[in-house]
Amino acid sequence: LGVRYDNERGVPHDDAQAVEWFRKAAEQGLAAAQFNMGLMYDNRRGVPQDDAQAVEWYRKAAEQGLAAAQFNMGFMYVSGRGVPQDLAHAVTWFRKAAEQGYVEAQLTLGWIYESGLGVPQDDAQAVEWFRKAAEQGHAAAQCNFGFMYDNGRGVPQDDAQAVEWYRKAAEQGHAVAQFNVGFMYDNGQGVPQDHAQAV
Repeated sequence: LGVRYDNERGVPHDDAQAVEWFRKAAEQGLAAAQFNMGLMYDNRRGVPQDDAQAVEWYRKAAEQGLAAAQFNMGFMYVSGRGVPQDLAHAVTWFRKAAEQGYVEAQLTLGWIYESGLGVPQDDAQAVEWFRKAAEQGHAAAQCNFGFMYDNGRGVPQDDAQAVEWYRKAAEQGHAVAQFNVGFMYDNGQGVPQDHAQAV
């Protein structure tokens, strides 16, 4: 019922009703409802915005293994919303979600390890997580995976592999990847030089 009120499925959209029904299910331990309660508090929908309440509900769902809640817990720790800012805790939650195949968490871990944000910079770890997300078809991860090949970071430098991954992202409309494929054609890197293709 909460989902139906939230998504106008057979009933008019009503955040207050959605919260009422999410809360009933959440208090009975349903992880998806706990996650939805976190979202409602996080986004000020049907309840006042309250980071501490959002964290409380996300944590309940995350501790039951719900990947989306684990991912959101990571972001609460990154931003210091509802919890003290703690990048190590953020990485722990992102990893839990990523290990379940949650693509946004895999991409985020790739960025974290590439930049060294809260962890030692580690190109091999960045490549591992970018690859997992890229193989699931995530355009930004495909572009980043191509970048790692383009620059020989965490993998041997390989223009052909860079073009292959840039192209996968470019075909999904990823603007940076489109530029990178054009650049590779313009310079004949990993593909025969072709100014018309570059354009």
